[in-house]
Amino acid sequence: MRRRRGVLLTTALLAQLAAGPSHAAPADPGWEQEGQCGVVRSGEVPLGGAEVTLYQAGRGGGGRPRVLARARSGADGRFALDYRRPRDPRAVLYVLADVGGPAGGGRSAVVRGEPDGAGGTGGPVVLAAVLSGAEAPPELVVNERTTVATAYALARFTGPAGVSGPSPGLPNAAAVAHNLADTGTGGVAPLLAAPPNGALTSTLAEFNTLANLLAACVDSPDGEACGRLLDLARRPGHERPRDTLRAAVDIAHDPGHNAAALFALADTAVRYRPALPAAPDAWTVALRYDGNGHELDGPGNLAFDAQGNAWVSNNYRYGPDPTVPVCGGDTVLRFTPTGRDAPGAPYRGGGLYGAGFGVTVDPRGSAWVANFGFQGRGCPVDPAPLERSVAQFAPDGTPLSPPGGWRGAGIRQPQGMAADRSGTVWVANCGTDSVARIPDGDAARAREIATPALHKPFGAAVDPAGRLWVTGNGSDSVQVLAPDGALERTVTGAGLRRPLAVATDSRGNAWVSNSGILPVPCGDTTAEDLAAALAGEDGPRPGASVTMIGPDGSTPAEPFTDGGLFLPWGVAVDGDDTVWVANFGGHRIARLCGADPAACPPGVRTGEPISPPGTGYTSDALERNTGVQIDPSGNVWLANNWRTVAVPANPGGHELVVLVGAAAPVAAPLLGGG
Repeated sequence: MRRRRGVLLTTALLAQLAAGPSHAAPADPGWEQEGQCGVVRSGEVPLGGAEVTLYQAGRGGGGRPRVLARARSGADGRFALDYRRPRDPRAVLYVLADVGGPAGGGRSAVVRGEPDGAGGTGGPVVLAAVLSGAEAPPELVVNERTTVATAYALARFTGPAGVSGPSPGLPNAAAVAHNLADTGTGGVAPLLAAPPNGALTSTLAEFNTLANLLAACVDSPDGEACGRLLDLARRPGHERPRDTLRAAVDIAHDPGHNAAALFALADTAVRYRPALPAAPDAWTVALRYDGNGHELDGPGNLAFDAQGNAWVSNNYRYGPDPTVPVCGGDTVLRFTPTGRDAPGAPYRGGGLYGAGFGVTVDPRGSAWVANFGFQGRGCPVDPAPLERSVAQFAPDGTPLSPPGGWRGAGIRQPQGMAADRSGTVWVANCGTDSVARIPDGDAARAREIATPALHKPFGAAVDPAGRLWVTGNGSDSVQVLAPDGALERTVTGAGLRRPLAVATDSRGNAWVSNSGILPVPCGDTTAEDLAAALAGEDGPRPGASVTMIGPDGSTPAEPFTDGGLFLPWGVAVDGDDTVWVANFGGHRIARLCGADPAACPPGVRTGEPISPPGTGYTSDALERNTGVQIDPSGNVWLANNWRTVAVPANPGGHELVVLVGAAAPVAAPLLGGG
């Protein structure tokens, strides 16, 4: 079947279609004939003579992109592509427009040869747009905005040979690009343009400023601005990018590098508005997600399933007014990779009430949530009977635990949770100074394991050997348990001070966030005590640090204290073993070099900051963050847990925040174990 997208075609385009593309994919029963019209432009200015190439991204880690069609834009910037669409719904299609022009430094354009899937072989102006991940528009617009969206969303899948990567990471990333730019208009995507984004944060202005940065190169008649862009975007230790798309990809990888100088260049070509009035500390693109707008209230933590959906714990029942008392949350949320509610979400039942920091997904796809019993001041419900269980849900959101949750095994005010590769689920029992072990996810076999050296167990993580690491917020300690629950060691000192979260890397090291001052509200500690500890917040708190613990329990002489650590809470390790730390204050996230310095910028050692020293990556989209996790597309997700106010009847925040393409992807959990 032959289909044609678009409206009235010009005579020139019809002739072009009749001739057919010069590099179309061969006939194949797995392909379907298709057509796509489009236009290349900068702002409202059409760009004629651009070589437009449609690619199918490579599959897996080593696959190369495949040319599906090629065309050249007319004087009005318009083009038409006739191609055979793959029937595989996971196939990712994207368009590159090699506008040509003088290359950086003033040299003339080189002779075009066969382009690769990451940029052209002509001049430095290459614009891009993602065709997959959303319904194809009648006319595809390729401009600076769509290029920034492509570069950030696909940053972790774009290499020298082009775009390639595994599923679900790459297809999910392609879909996220449409949260930034509208490929039907070339404008800002609706999600970015409206609350909880839009005028409520600086991300929209930052996105436009990045587009202006590329426009400076498009406008440069002598190549001076282009050369400047490519020089400034070059990541330390990497080759100089050869075009605008690759430059934007490099900025996404190292957003703090030359941030001020890049802003100065963008300020010379203000084509898209609103734009930033001053330079940011880093070019991170932070999107807020709020689902249906009336469900998130105190999101505590999140965990990803095999499809890259985020399961989110929720402290409170939704209430927009912080002065009106709310009771404990009775839902678990599940967001698609693009921030929408998954089918049927949010989910209820299974004993859910006031979940805190505990949520995990086991290898069989079941989601587990710790029912801590959070509720706002003034709620008439007695939480004591409701804070003694964990809830379990099937992959489709059906509750598997009974109405009162899974009980026993010392579970009381449970917080951190973790699941190992065999399906064993671990629970940090903050209210009983113990750990619950649920072998193979079978609640009938759950047992309590005493942890006498831990007071107020909070964070939990499993290392590659299947051992459990648990933090003791009230004892300034960490304990390590063997896969069968036997105590292996206790770690103290090394800067451990009011520790909260823990994450492990591929080498078996554990990374622990030290808040320095925050007492978790369990046992004899309340949310009011936590609020009191936050009083007078005006800078990083004493003891705010990260402790690295080796598999053998060894630690560096001192904890790590730079990179924007303010009130460290959540910790995540990405696919390069880089360490990301959320802060319960300061509107920032820290990024530290992990155990492998070879994966860090040259000269940066383990524990040293990759994010700007002193500030980290700041964003006004962030607010009192607790959980932080990395998805299979390389997006960094954070929970806006509380508002920046004294504890009222409802202190809960109302958003998740995603830093698009900022981290190395983390593989999704495997269904069926193993």
